[in-house]
Amino acid sequence: MSNVTLLFKYFPNLSQKQQDQFTQLEELYSEWNEKINVISRKDIEQLYLRHVLHSLGIAKAINFEPNTMVLDVGTGGGFPGIPLAIMFPGCQFHLVDSIGKKITVVKEVIEALGLGNATCEHIRAEQVKGEYDFVVSRAVTRLKPFYQWVQAKVNRQGFNKIDNGILYLKGGNLTEELKEAKKPHQLFHLSDFYEEDFFETKKIVFVPIQ
Repeated sequence: MSNVTLLFKYFPNLSQKQQDQFTQLEELYSEWNEKINVISRKDIEQLYLRHVLHSLGIAKAINFEPNTMVLDVGTGGGFPGIPLAIMFPGCQFHLVDSIGKKITVVKEVIEALGLGNATCEHIRAEQVKGEYDFVVSRAVTRLKPFYQWVQAKVNRQGFNKIDNGILYLKGGNLTEELKEAKKPHQLFHLSDFYEEDFFETKKIVFVPIQ
């Protein structure tokens, strides 16, 4: 099962609008991927498993309160930012990437979905202005340099159930990387939320910034 029904299995309480938006993703990404390759051909066939559900692991780890401001760094084709913006319509998402053609796709997908709570920008992470409650990302680089890029962009005054900070989707053995980063952290294992083999080694590293 690699279509949208896989998503509905794990998120059964979506509104009709959310269901429609998630359903649209397959056609939108297939169409845009023909013009600008942002997702590998193998992955586009597994869009809901490898990209959408993976992104929404963050929604299994934390339920963002309304008005939460989220920065998605190195969003690529819009992950995890676009699935999270659909999931949390009361929150604001800003998706950034240093590669312009990827942001072109993100902008078109946001517009096609009518996502009024998502914006995007062609910019390097270090140059982003403003403060956010959370920074999300999918394995852009090792945690230590990533932390240095984004720590100043996190607002220290939080109102969610967990402290403001970084929610970083990573895979594999993270022992060395976490030791190198030398930051207090919490690990969420996506295999606790999803039963598919793909998620066996996938994790979210939560690094609070106080």
